[in-house]
Amino acid sequence: MDEHPSQAELGTVFVAEIERGYRAQKLQAERALDQLEAADWHRTLDDDGNSIAVIVRHLTGNLRSRWTDFLTSDGEKPDRNRDGEFESGRQGKEEMLAAWDEAFAVVFDALAALTPSDLGRTITIRDQPLGVVAAILRNYEHTGHHVGQIVLLAKHWRGPEWRTLSIPKKR
Repeated sequence: MDEHPSQAELGTVFVAEIERGYRAQKLQAERALDQLEAADWHRTLDDDGNSIAVIVRHLTGNLRSRWTDFLTSDGEKPDRNRDGEFESGRQGKEEMLAAWDEAFAVVFDALAALTPSDLGRTITIRDQPLGVVAAILRNYEHTGHHVGQIVLLAKHWRGPEWRTLSIPKKR
């Protein structure tokens, strides 16, 4: 009996692990965002830095664009205003979090619809062909990068009031 998993089984495990990771990233960011005061959302470290609000808006736009019609349309949607995501508007926390939840719902719906055979397909992002696995990993890494920024900035702004998101030191 062959104990090696089939390609289909590996595909199923891969998609499940990616989904688990996106859910963990979303939760990690939300646990950091929950600690912020209203003003913290719009603070920057310097004139060229992005605020947490800008990062949330950018990540939301990216996820929605990349994962809407994931297999059938270019990952850079024509209605996305990427440059506008980096403008320092005063969108409210509730509005940003609603868009955040909607964007992640698009991700989870797209992942749930994937079959193991889909992993061998090619999609396009900005008119460039990219394998499905490569596209998933690229977006997963991009999301993790920005979640890390959110956590770092939230920790910085909260200072001694910060509640750790993992095991506290010396425990």
